[in-house]
Amino acid sequence: MDWLLAVIVLLPLLSATVPIAATVRWKGVGWSFASLIVTVTFGLSVILTWMVARDGQQSHELGGVPTPYGIELFADEFSIVVILLVLLVCLGVLVYTRVGGPRGNAFYGGFLLLVGGMLGILLTGDLFNMYVFLEIMAISSYALVSASKYRWSTYAAFKYLLVGTVGAGFYLLGVALMLASTGTLTMRRLPELLADVGYTDPVVTAAFVLITVGLGIKIALFPVHTWLADAHASAPDGISAVISALVPAVALYAFARVMFTVFTMDFLAANPTISNLLLVAALFSLFAGGFFALLQDHIKLVLAYSTVSQFGLIFVGIAIANETAVFGSILQIFGHGVVKASLFVLAGMFALRFGGIRTLEEYAGVAKRAPVMAGAFAVLAVAMIGLPPTVGFVGKWYIALGAFEEGMWLVSLLVLGSTLLSAGYLLPFVNRIYFHPFDGEDVDPTAITKGMLIAIVIGAVIGLTLGFASAEIQEAVSGAVEGLVA
Repeated sequence: MDWLLAVIVLLPLLSATVPIAATVRWKGVGWSFASLIVTVTFGLSVILTWMVARDGQQSHELGGVPTPYGIELFADEFSIVVILLVLLVCLGVLVYTRVGGPRGNAFYGGFLLLVGGMLGILLTGDLFNMYVFLEIMAISSYALVSASKYRWSTYAAFKYLLVGTVGAGFYLLGVALMLASTGTLTMRRLPELLADVGYTDPVVTAAFVLITVGLGIKIALFPVHTWLADAHASAPDGISAVISALVPAVALYAFARVMFTVFTMDFLAANPTISNLLLVAALFSLFAGGFFALLQDHIKLVLAYSTVSQFGLIFVGIAIANETAVFGSILQIFGHGVVKASLFVLAGMFALRFGGIRTLEEYAGVAKRAPVMAGAFAVLAVAMIGLPPTVGFVGKWYIALGAFEEGMWLVSLLVLGSTLLSAGYLLPFVNRIYFHPFDGEDVDPTAITKGMLIAIVIGAVIGLTLGFASAEIQEAVSGAVEGLVA
């Protein structure tokens, strides 16, 4: 059943044309069709998860053409974690957009294209095809950002396009240098060939740097993060959830796969300066994003800059590059994705019910009118801050512990100390929601469906309880983690 890998990628990609074609006769089928496809794809991913858990890594050669001439797809426990995250979040977003919008077949065609692009990145075993899927993900997300009702969304989408194109150009240049050095772009063949060329060879080093810069832009690491805030502020709320929770996570997966699977730990050992620079860049992103978030009072901007900070934290674990820290990063990718997507959906729900509220002042006292939404927000905020026993705390703890194991006690302190920054930009909203009088207007209580409430409660429960299963998760992904940092 290795063909299942191809079906998981191709089903949403090929299905993306159906809602657009259906517009000729049926203008309102986009949401139903997209929900069906994402649900089926999620079911297939659960089967793939079972296959990986039972038999280990799965691979498939497209069209039966062997590598290096053909294209290989492969999945391990690391890719499975992010695949499940992508599809769970997309299902939750679809629950929100049924009422919260946007509507229209074209929107849901673009949404399916975005899902297919992300899944392609997570399953491809070829560097050039990773570029192709990165661009599918990027182009569809540009279009979806511009689907907002706000006039400046077109500007934000255009800025996102320009910056994203620069990132793609850097990545492609790095891939071209890899091909020139080794003659192949198949990930699992490259480590041996790169070792023959030499890890300190200038072309190999330049390829790594170019790929890192390109994917750093996609991840939105400081200082190449500027596209993220504009895209979040003007995008539809459901798309903001995807851009914040999934697009950087998939790009970071791509970087981790390239760094560990292609260049390997031997490259980092041979180039300690690059390894140190990665760690410094990650710490800068962690704190810069947090400081920028402190300066905002618009909920979507706070969450946007929080994403910059959180992916700086995840990048710290990748840069430390031992088993403990890398596991912490994997757990943090999943936990952050669920929690951040839920917070963005909640921001949209508050806006739907209370007449478009967005700022800190406007959130005053809403707990009195929407206790379930307020309770979910408080739990999710605690998880995002990283307080015990939430998944945010456990992921951060493993990253700090990994740094301590390497003798980087200062990095450990900085990672744990970043909790104060997170508290600084999220607790004011919790305080405003619960401890100030309500002076707004409960415009449309019927706009919030039971499906929306169930989705955010599930997100809050995952954020609160997933940390308790960290030992079991670590055991489940240990094979992939050992393979990455071997």
